[in-house]
Amino acid sequence: MIVADGLSLEGVYPEVSFEAGKGSLTVVTGPAGSGRTSLLLTLAGRMKPTTGTLTVAGHTSPRAIRKAAALALVDGVTDFDRALTVKEHLRERRRRPYMSALETAGLTASEHARAGELDREQRVRLGLALALLDEPQVIVADNIDLGLPDDRCAVMWDLLRQLTAEGNTVVAAAVEAPAGIGNLVELA
Repeated sequence: MIVADGLSLEGVYPEVSFEAGKGSLTVVTGPAGSGRTSLLLTLAGRMKPTTGTLTVAGHTSPRAIRKAAALALVDGVTDFDRALTVKEHLRERRRRPYMSALETAGLTASEHARAGELDREQRVRLGLALALLDEPQVIVADNIDLGLPDDRCAVMWDLLRQLTAEGNTVVAAAVEAPAGIGNLVELA
C-alpha cells in the first residue's frame, strides 16, 4: 500500500524508508520539530520530498496519491472553523451519508455542537469521520496523543486499530508510540 524508499525533505526530516501493507497501522514518532507532520503530508501527496521515491496504493504522482490518501486532523492544515457545527463541517465534505462515518469514528458529540466547543479527542474523531467520507485507501492522522491522558490515548489507538481491521491503511503521528506497534518510523 505504501512504499517509501529514501524519502526525505531537506532540513525538515531525514531519510526514511518503510513499507506499510493494506490494513496496517504505521506510527511516526519523534519530538516536536522532528518533521512528523511534514512526513505525513508527504505520504499523503501534499508535500514534495527532496529525495527518494514514494508509492501509495500503486500511485507515484502526488495528484493520484492525494486521491488515495485522506487527511484526518492535521493541526495547522485541516483545522476546523470554530464557528461551524459538526453537521456543517460534514455537509461541506459530504459525498455520501455521513452518519456511518460518525459512528465508525466514534464521535458522540451533537451534530449541532460547534467545532470550537469540541475537546481534543472529539476533534480527532471528527477529523477521522471527515477522512472516511473520502473513502480513502490510506488515512493520515497527526498528533494522536496530543493533550490526551493515557487512558484516552489508548482508546484512540484502539480506534485506529479498528480502522485497520476494516481494511484501511493508517499512518498516525505521535510523540510516543503505543505498545505493540509493529510498523514504527522514528524521527530524531
